[in-house]
Amino acid sequence: MEEPRTEPVTLTTDRLVLRAPQESDVDAVLAACQDAEIQRWTVVPSPYRREDAEYFVRDLAANGWRTGENRIWCVFERGSDVLVGTQGLVLRHGDPGAAEVGWWATKEFRGRGYTVEAARAVARHGLVELGLRRLEWQAYVGNEGSRAVAEKVGYRFEGTLRSYAEQRGVFHDAWVASLLASDLPDLPDLRP
Repeated sequence: MEEPRTEPVTLTTDRLVLRAPQESDVDAVLAACQDAEIQRWTVVPSPYRREDAEYFVRDLAANGWRTGENRIWCVFERGSDVLVGTQGLVLRHGDPGAAEVGWWATKEFRGRGYTVEAARAVARHGLVELGLRRLEWQAYVGNEGSRAVAEKVGYRFEGTLRSYAEQRGVFHDAWVASLLASDLPDLPDLRP
């Protein structure tokens, strides 16, 4: 029996294009993940090597889209086609109505609202197009940038989970917040 396939979905906003990572993105991902802040606040390997970027594009993202369980987008500025970050939406095993979201932004493009814009597009995709009931955002306590993005998108803070999120063998306290379809004020305008 053939395994079901999920084709990558491209999302667009006024300023951005979100698409599945491609082989041509390896160098840009490699360069972006040299940033100490990305390594500090995410689970990317540290140090980050070329083979890590190749694995991200060729295996993690490609297999995630193939199964539909881990949708990963590279986020590009419209017009310039410069990588500004990534977005991810991971479906929860055992809870088909929920998914976890995550993102990182390149150093040069932080503070411009691009991550908020991209995260809103991913939220709409998950809650409207996929029909999920709940999106969950988590971040290590102290990651104020990611928390600010989540709050601007409309995620509601639910608390702090002690010794919850693992990063390279160490468990950290984590903030958690959720977003429901009812939290999106413009939801009726997004339905097909």
